[in-house]
Amino acid sequence: MDINDLRSIGTVLCMVGFLSVVYWAYSPSRKARFEEDAQLPFIEDEEATKQ
Repeated sequence: MDINDLRSIGTVLCMVGFLSVVYWAYSPSRKARFEEDAQLPFIEDEEATKQ
């Protein structure tokens, strides 16, 4: 096994990790949570202006 084999294995592992993160981020089961989290800055601003 030479350095090019290790580089190839590293590239494949990084690609699998990247695709796993993309799948996790765009999976339909997480959509509701991410939409709720996206509204947090606006909810905090509304609470601060009410006081």
